[in-house]
Amino acid sequence: MRPTESKKVENVAEYILYLFQIEDLVRSLNLDIELIKSQVLEPAIRDQFQLEEQISWYQNLVREMNVKGLEKEGHIDEVQEILVELTYLHNSLLTIMNDEKYKTLCGNAQEALVEFKQKSNMGQRQDVEVLMHAMFMKLQLKMRQKEISAETEAAFDLMRIQLAYLAREYQRMKSGDWDYLNN
Repeated sequence: MRPTESKKVENVAEYILYLFQIEDLVRSLNLDIELIKSQVLEPAIRDQFQLEEQISWYQNLVREMNVKGLEKEGHIDEVQEILVELTYLHNSLLTIMNDEKYKTLCGNAQEALVEFKQKSNMGQRQDVEVLMHAMFMKLQLKMRQKEISAETEAAFDLMRIQLAYLAREYQRMKSGDWDYLNN
């Protein structure tokens, strides 16, 4: 189902992970709106108004994915825009804000991040996007009930903690609670 705008402000990382799942779901159904309606939406939504809203949202999503050539991989504009905002915030916390806690979290996760970049062939991607993909990979492994080694779990945790801090700062920034001059 379409995520709510409030979810984006409450926890931007969960919001992006949810959109990653939706993109994968749409791809798994070959970007076919009729399959999405019959297999996903109609069985889950009884209210006709809500059903029509969801169908419209998915139609727009399918249209965008087709136009942008996202049939196999890549992300919709909304995800890309949020990743850009998060990357800007990440860089601001490290340089302009000189946030010592965030620097420490980044340092703690750096080795795991570099290793994930290498193993997932994401060497040219920004750190924030890689963090999101790492968390998405963990989510997929959990959903498939795949075993995760203690070492890999520890690496995921370091990246998760960094991402959680960044998501919290994003929420503060978006809600107006963030005063970069006094932080």
